[in-house]
Amino acid sequence: MSDAPILAGNELAAERAKAGQPPLVPSTSRDRGIGPHKRLVLRAATVIDGTGAPPIGPTDIVVENGRIVQLKKVTGNLANSANRPAPGDHEIDCRGKWVTPGFVDCHAHAGVAYHAANGWVPPVEYVYKLWLAHGVTTVREMGSFNGLDWMLDQKKRSEANEIAAPRLLAYSYFPAVNDMLKLIHTPEEGRVWLRKLKERGADGVKFFGAPPAIMEAALDECAKLGLKSGCHHAQMAVTRMNALTTAGWGLTSAEHYYGLPEALFEDRVVQNFPLDYDYNDEYFRFSVSGQMFRQGAEPGSKKWNETLERFLELGFTFVPTFTIYDANRDLMRARQADWHKEYTWKSMWDYFTPQRGGHGSYWYRWSTQNEIEWKENYRLWMAFINEYKNRGGRVCAGSDSGFIYQIFGFGYIRELELLQEAGFHPLEVVRAATSQGAALCGLEDEIGTVEVGKRADLLVHDHNPLTDFKLLYGTGALRLDEATNGATWHRGLKYTIKDGVIYDTAELLADVRALVKATWDEAVPAKYATNGQAAP
Repeated sequence: MSDAPILAGNELAAERAKAGQPPLVPSTSRDRGIGPHKRLVLRAATVIDGTGAPPIGPTDIVVENGRIVQLKKVTGNLANSANRPAPGDHEIDCRGKWVTPGFVDCHAHAGVAYHAANGWVPPVEYVYKLWLAHGVTTVREMGSFNGLDWMLDQKKRSEANEIAAPRLLAYSYFPAVNDMLKLIHTPEEGRVWLRKLKERGADGVKFFGAPPAIMEAALDECAKLGLKSGCHHAQMAVTRMNALTTAGWGLTSAEHYYGLPEALFEDRVVQNFPLDYDYNDEYFRFSVSGQMFRQGAEPGSKKWNETLERFLELGFTFVPTFTIYDANRDLMRARQADWHKEYTWKSMWDYFTPQRGGHGSYWYRWSTQNEIEWKENYRLWMAFINEYKNRGGRVCAGSDSGFIYQIFGFGYIRELELLQEAGFHPLEVVRAATSQGAALCGLEDEIGTVEVGKRADLLVHDHNPLTDFKLLYGTGALRLDEATNGATWHRGLKYTIKDGVIYDTAELLADVRALVKATWDEAVPAKYATNGQAAP
C-alpha cells in the first residue's frame, strides 16, 4: 500500500507547492458585516420561503442569536398595526421589500492557484465577497484543491463569523483517476483514505471517476462513514461507469452533465469520438462534449423514460452547472459580459484568454459549428433536467465559477437564469437554490427555508427577484428611468444575512471593485503581493 492515506485531502496542494505554485491567501478577519445581534427584527417583509410556495406578506421576522424565532403576519395599517413583535436591538424596514432564504451554491471552488502563472492569485476574500454580494450564504466546496487543512480552517472561521464568508462545506478530491494525481490503486487503499478523510473533518468527497472496483468500494465506504459524494464523470473514466452506474452504487449527486448522456446511449457504449481525438487538447475535450446528448435516447422514448425513472428510484440529485458551459453556446456574449470590466481579476482574465495548457482556455479554434452543437446539447440536457424535476427529482443550483469566462457570484446568478430557461418556474428556481440545495448538503434542518428554528440565512431584496433574476447581478440590469427617459442600472439585492450577520451588498461590491482595479493598475496591495505560506 502507498502512503496516500496519510495525506488524505492535501495531495494536490502539496504537489502544487512542490511545483512552486503559491497557495491561496486565506481570509483571517472580518472587515464587513454587522452583528450578529441579540435580537434582529425584519419588519413587514414579503416572504418567498424557499419551499415553492408563493410570496406572502407583510410579515415580521424575528431573529435571536442567529436563528429565526418568530414569523408574525402583520394585519391592518402597517404604521399602527397591533400585536407586532417587540423591538429588536437592530431592525430592518422591509416595507416594499422581499425576503428569501440565502442561496446555496452546490458546486463551487474557493479560488484555485491555476491562475498564478498569469499574475498574483486572487485572495479568497475576493471570492467570498462576490459570493455574499450575490446572496450565496452556503457553499459546497467541491474539491478543497487548496488543501483540506486550508479549507477546514476557513470553514471554522466562517462558522465563528470571524471572516466575511458564506458557510463552507469541505469536499475533498478522491485521488484515483488517471488524468489527475493518482495515489489510490486498490479498493482497500480507497477505504483507508476515506476513513482518514472522515477523521480529519471533511463533509464529503469529490470524485472524477476511478477503476470500477475502487469506485464501488469507495462509495460503499462513503455511505458507511456518512460522507456525501459528488462526481464529475470525467471522459477518461466514464466508459466504465456512467452516472446511472454510480448512482446505483450510492453516489449522492452527479455534477455537470458528464455521465448522463452515456446513461441514455442505446446503440453504443462509447461516444462517437473523432479518430484524431486527444483528451489533453482542451479544444477536443470541450467541443466534442457538445455532441453527446444527440447520440443518446430521444426525449419521450422508452430508454429516456426508463433512465429517468431509475434515477428517481435511487433518490438521486443532479447539479447541472449549466452556467459554466454557457460560453460554449455564445462565446461573444460570455466574453463581453457587463461585469468583466470592474469585477474580473486580471490574472483570471488572462487565464480565460485562448492558450495552450490552460484548463477551459480552449477558444483558439471555437467556431460557429461548435456553438450550434452546444445549443442543441443544451436543449436536450435542459429537457432531461426539467423533466426530472417535474417528476419529483432533486435538482440544485451550482456555479463552478473561476473558469470559462464565469466569475464568482455572477456565475451563480447566471445559473438561476439558465434553470428558468430550462423550464423551471421562478419559484422552482428559488427552491432549487435554497431548500433543495440545503437538503443535498444534509442541512435541511438548519437552512434553506424561512421557518422558525432555522438559521438566519436571509436575503433582503429591493425588487421582487421572481420577476427578473438579472436584478440579482452585482452590476444590476439596465432599465429605462421613466422620469428622465434615460438608462439606469437597477440592482435588487440589498442585504445578505448569514447566521444573523448583516452584509450590505453595495459595500462588498465596492471592496471587490477596488481589489480588481489594483490588479489592472498593477498596484498590488502588500498583503497580497506574495503568498509565502507554508504548504499543507
